[in-house]
Amino acid sequence: MGMEPDLFEEEDMGKRMMHEVRLFFVALQFFTRLPIPRWVGHDPRWLSQAARYFPLVGFIVALITSLVYVMATLLWPQSVAVLLSVIAGIWLTSAFHEDGFADTCDGLGGSATAERALAIMKDSRIGAYGAIGILLMLGLKTVALIDMPPATVVAALLLGHPLSRLCAVSLIWRLDYAREDGKAKPIAEHMSSHEFGIASLIVVVAFLLAAISGWAPLNGVVFGILLAGIATFWMARMFKRRLGGYTGDCLGAVQQVAEVSFYLGVLSAVTY
Repeated sequence: MGMEPDLFEEEDMGKRMMHEVRLFFVALQFFTRLPIPRWVGHDPRWLSQAARYFPLVGFIVALITSLVYVMATLLWPQSVAVLLSVIAGIWLTSAFHEDGFADTCDGLGGSATAERALAIMKDSRIGAYGAIGILLMLGLKTVALIDMPPATVVAALLLGHPLSRLCAVSLIWRLDYAREDGKAKPIAEHMSSHEFGIASLIVVVAFLLAAISGWAPLNGVVFGILLAGIATFWMARMFKRRLGGYTGDCLGAVQQVAEVSFYLGVLSAVTY
């Protein structure tokens, strides 16, 4: 009889762990094209809880894009390998974040009111600000990676993807959702500090792996994290001032800007 409480505790622990695995697959399904097991099922409440695993999804994306890059370097020059890696990431995520960045550029590119900006961002058509913005963003990202040594490219991808998604998640943690409804509404529930801590832990592990590997200069990695943090803070203040909070497009915009900011920080240490 004395063993029964322990058995119940083990059973509860098993259920909690299985629920966490399910939340990871929910996040993976929402942000990538990758298939997930059928047993995962669906519940609208799970998506808001799955936000803690967005950086882990980023790490999975980084693993695949890094593999594409490494395989491509065996056949083609650095520039082609980097471009194929970027293309693989865009295809894998269905340009989810890039689309958000372009919409944010359109909505906030002018001096529109909050209501007008939100309406523009909801429009599926892309405007001049969005087209110019995404072309410059992708160009800067590609050029930054091309100018890194091959090993540093892999390290930058493996940390840049999860870090940039943590930056996006920080908006869910600290800001209010700016719409009454929207594509990101299911994930816009308040994020607890505990959940944000889980998301941060994933990035810490990625940072330790990058540091131990020695593939990227540590000062560049630290500078890149600092630049990504500054960019996120600045964008969060702008979203709060211009929109009263964030939208799903804002999350994509932060991810893109934080990612390229991190690459520029790493590149600065490689170049000088």
